[in-house]
Amino acid sequence: MSTATLTSLLDYLYGTLSASNMRWVGEHLIERAKIEEDEQLRPFTMNEIDNMLDEAEAAFAKGEYMTNDEVFHSR
Repeated sequence: MSTATLTSLLDYLYGTLSASNMRWVGEHLIERAKIEEDEQLRPFTMNEIDNMLDEAEAAFAKGEYMTNDEVFHSR
């Protein structure tokens, strides 16, 4: 989203929400952002890595993969 779009959204919310509603929305947005940030920063466990490798190897064995040419020419 562009800054102008976000600014317009904020102006709209300022004009339509009560103070308690603004606080409620803000708290929920902050909590959601924390959860998403934690997920992005969480390192994988060895078990998760092993499972991803097992899935990739199984897909490769079934022929479910793309060649380099397919990757670079797909859009």
